[in-house]
Amino acid sequence: MPDHAASISLTIEAARTIIGGALAAARAANLKPLAVVVLDAGGSPVAFEREDGASPGRFAIANGKAAGAIAFGVGSRALGDWAAERPSFVAAAGQALGGALIPVPGGVLVRDDAGRVIGAVGVTGDTSDHDESSAIAGIEAAGLTADPG
Repeated sequence: MPDHAASISLTIEAARTIIGGALAAARAANLKPLAVVVLDAGGSPVAFEREDGASPGRFAIANGKAAGAIAFGVGSRALGDWAAERPSFVAAAGQALGGALIPVPGGVLVRDDAGRVIGAVGVTGDTSDHDESSAIAGIEAAGLTADPG
């Protein structure tokens, strides 16, 4: 039987710290209002927050960035590269995932100390590069490892 006690999961406390860190970094950089979602390793939402002024569709976009990262084990920046190289594959993958695939920067994998993927963060609202840097800042604020690749 697997030893589940030895595995690290993405707790609600860690998810809240990630969101707080991402939003703090965004405010320090004077970014547009953001939305941040944290998913567990199975792709289920752990926490979500949308800043005042962020458009209502931001959950779906943030979720698509994070869900794509979880589904393929790479950050959404890499998925954007795949979309440029193999647009038909990425379009079909998006359909297979029910549309939850946004192949632009802003979806970052969360790894534990052993390098295991324990979740993903999706950020949207500013430029994709700024979204990604905010996600990384949030993950690092929680003492976890960000994997945007």
